[in-house]
Amino acid sequence: MTPAGRPWSHWGLLLSLVMLWGSSFSLTRIAVAQLTPSMVVMGRNAVAALLLCGLLLVWRRGLPRGRRVWGYMAVIAVIGNAMPFLLISWGQQRIDSGLAGILMAAMPLVTLVLAHFFIDGERLARHRVVGFVVGFAGIVVLIGPAALAELGGQGETLIAQLAVLGASICYAVNTIVARRKPASDVYATSAVVLGMAMLLTLPMALAPVWSVALPMPDPSAAALWAVVLLGVMSTAAGSVVYFKLIAAAGPTFLSLINYLIPLWAVMIGTLFMAERLAWNHLLALVLILLGVAVSQRRVTAPGG
Repeated sequence: MTPAGRPWSHWGLLLSLVMLWGSSFSLTRIAVAQLTPSMVVMGRNAVAALLLCGLLLVWRRGLPRGRRVWGYMAVIAVIGNAMPFLLISWGQQRIDSGLAGILMAAMPLVTLVLAHFFIDGERLARHRVVGFVVGFAGIVVLIGPAALAELGGQGETLIAQLAVLGASICYAVNTIVARRKPASDVYATSAVVLGMAMLLTLPMALAPVWSVALPMPDPSAAALWAVVLLGVMSTAAGSVVYFKLIAAAGPTFLSLINYLIPLWAVMIGTLFMAERLAWNHLLALVLILLGVAVSQRRVTAPGG
């Protein structure tokens, strides 16, 4: 057990998910340069669903049974995959990534409130609120306070901001739904959810094929490989780890990922892209890790 009272396996799963999802941003940037957002979303889901279905056949595992679990999987496919992916892809075409990162960082705070009402044992404790607020401050410092000045606006810019914020709320609601889902095999669940999400985005992805008014993309090998890697790592493997973590550790712990992914992105840039650490990066590191530590500390006193 760690000092926070959690098994090391929980932290291992969380850090694995940070690496899998955190690496998706650079791959998505390569893919959307030559493909539409809906094509990228549909493509990564298709690759992931086919890979997981293949594993199910090799391992001779069946699909989940029961209307209730299939109903939950359908909801997860909509609010945890298709809808937020499309909202983020559309919104980030119109607002800076820094502001999008701040808007997405609202997800842990929303999760904290929802978990208090819908998940047993996930109290809205004072130390958790303080920890998440400190972590959010770290995100603002990391990205730059100037990004906050872009909040508001008019017309399409405001709608884009609301789209990204809506995606963060979708993710928060999805963690609650995933935790309350009846128990089922994580590989089979991931395969079904991603297959459903692929079918939901398929009509939008095929729009250029049906309409002569829309140009047909001519993607390079790099763009296609980016979609494949997104499907294998960020989507297939990420989905399996996500369902394992949400079942083992709960939605509040999992929501810390939105604070840790930006740190992972900065670390990758420093190690592999010759980017230099600035003072705000170091201060943000301290604030985010402090926020995580405070939110996860063990409290034995009543009302802690």
